[in-house]
Amino acid sequence: MATNVFDVRGVEPAARRPTRDHRFFLAIAIAVVLVNVAAFSMQAAMGRSTFAAPWHVHLHAIVFFGFVTLYLCQNILVAMGALRWHRTLGWISVGWMVAMAIAGSMAVAMLVRTGRVPFFFTPAYFLAMDGLALVTFLALAGTAVRMRRRTEWHRRLMASAMSAIMGPAFGRLLPLPLLIPYAGLAVFPTLLAIPVAGAIYDRRTRGAVHPAWWWGIGALTLTHLLIELCGRGALGAAAVMALSAGMPGATVDPLAYPPFPPLP
Repeated sequence: MATNVFDVRGVEPAARRPTRDHRFFLAIAIAVVLVNVAAFSMQAAMGRSTFAAPWHVHLHAIVFFGFVTLYLCQNILVAMGALRWHRTLGWISVGWMVAMAIAGSMAVAMLVRTGRVPFFFTPAYFLAMDGLALVTFLALAGTAVRMRRRTEWHRRLMASAMSAIMGPAFGRLLPLPLLIPYAGLAVFPTLLAIPVAGAIYDRRTRGAVHPAWWWGIGALTLTHLLIELCGRGALGAAAVMALSAGMPGATVDPLAYPPFPPLP
């Protein structure tokens, strides 16, 4: 006779949770990889992404997708029970986060300074969006590292951190040119997919949502509010002008949308 894995309250017994948790977080990591691969492959297939892009764009892509790959590897190691390797790779990931901070900041700054911001964002909004998303990722991932001995907090905060840098991938899957001037607002709900799925998972298997998910949802929401506040006002415009002084980007109105690219 089949055995129900949930008790009379619909909550999974604690003894059964580790394996199921490993599978759930591995599924999240696989989904993160698949979304990124699908998004950037689609852009390449449509001729919108080429190897002719500036070197800093390639560096950014290598470093950030490298971390996505590390995140997948980390979850595979946990699912396999190879915790020693997981811890070793974890310290490599910490160093990789430093590289992400450098490469990410450089790529955003160069696009703003050269006036090559995607045409469905204003320069001010683009700078606020990518800059604050990177800060949120580093804050959540850094906190996850500090709480690495508290597994339930660690893995949920790290999953939320991955959500913070999924905007470029989800944005490439959405028709953002058709969503001007609400492209940023359109991307925001997709970033909540991971922590919301995690909250539903916890509610289903534990009977309550772990507070780490609320911290993740709160951080992502606050980030977007700051993006809207800074990216659509004088603060964002001043930041763009200061960053692009003496460069081609200084000739672009920081609060205006760039012209649509010519049709092929």
